[in-house]
Amino acid sequence: MTVSASTTPAATPDGRRAALVSLAPDTRPLTTGGVLRAVSRLVLAVMWTLPSIPLQAALVALPGQGNVAFGAFYHRVLCRILGVKVRVVGQAAQGSKVLFLSNHSSWLDIPVLGGVLGAPFVSKADVGEWPVVGLIARLGRTVFVSRTRGRTGEEAAGMRERLAAGDSLVLFPEGTSSDGGRVLPFRSAFLGVAEMAKLVQPVSVVYDRLGGLPVARRDRAHFAWFGDMDIGSHFWRLARRSGGGVTVLLHEPVDPHAFPNRKVLTQAVERVVAEGAATLRQNRPGRPLSALG
Repeated sequence: MTVSASTTPAATPDGRRAALVSLAPDTRPLTTGGVLRAVSRLVLAVMWTLPSIPLQAALVALPGQGNVAFGAFYHRVLCRILGVKVRVVGQAAQGSKVLFLSNHSSWLDIPVLGGVLGAPFVSKADVGEWPVVGLIARLGRTVFVSRTRGRTGEEAAGMRERLAAGDSLVLFPEGTSSDGGRVLPFRSAFLGVAEMAKLVQPVSVVYDRLGGLPVARRDRAHFAWFGDMDIGSHFWRLARRSGGGVTVLLHEPVDPHAFPNRKVLTQAVERVVAEGAATLRQNRPGRPLSALG
């Protein structure tokens, strides 16, 4: 499985992060239907995950791409269990050594993108120590990094090795999760590995449906996981709702060597991801954009 809960809800230390919207507590009264829905989703998620772990472990040990196919299938089923309907616009780049660069607002991005892209994630190092989640992440061949400025260049070596070996990777260049209402600045240091990729594909992810209706601005943070939120209460708040929807907008893949340096590449990819996300947040039809023009 390529699941890796790579999100860690913490503000960036360098002050680049814009002020986050205030997330008011979910004060709606508990209903029998909401509680039953949340409990049933939790039980089903556990029942699906527990037998999937040894199966994925066996597939990782065997030759071939069975672990990749099953990992994507695991994530798609998990999204259905959680009541998240995934809509995909555009085509994922085919072949090896693709670096997918996406905005990041929630731990939900992991099963959503895992089911669409079927590639390992680049994750914060401490996720590897989390109970159960860390095991799943390791089985998904996640690349663990600290994401601190002082060690970014050093830890990029692991990502380069994976790309050189033919793997594709999913990377969140913001370096943290947002409130879902904006795309945070991309860190060019994270794209130092792009030179090893055959293609770079920008990806915009926006949660745009809640209870079957378009998501309004005030509801954006309902899906987002940031600040000092704990994953348990966030899961409970999401699981109580009747369902949600997310659009994954896959922009045009580009050759990273078409850009003079990584800073120019970073700016171009950030522009495309932000523009695509803004379009989706306005509930307008998204279309794949090019970072070249």
